[in-house]
Amino acid sequence: MHPKIDTTSVKENYGEFAPAFARYSDEILFGDLWRREELPLRERSLITVAALVAGGHTDQLPYHLRLAQENGLTKDELIEAVTHLAFYVGWPRAASALERIRSYS
Repeated sequence: MHPKIDTTSVKENYGEFAPAFARYSDEILFGDLWRREELPLRERSLITVAALVAGGHTDQLPYHLRLAQENGLTKDELIEAVTHLAFYVGWPRAASALERIRSYS
């Protein structure tokens, strides 16, 4: 069984404004999907960070960078993943993500 993921920021940011969104995030996304045993949390975090970088969704990166490190990914591994992604998703998206990693550290 995977440890519980802290969804406090989702509740704080959206709980009163969009309670259904916060509930779905807590119960379905982080309560069900992230709990599935078929993929370790470390790999789920790597996939999530890669998807956010690929989509250019850097506003969501700080939360998932913290979660990725809690799930066993190192800063150097995250930097290497983004460097690898630069060739597939574009230099500007990778550079923006690297700036988030730098400011998070």
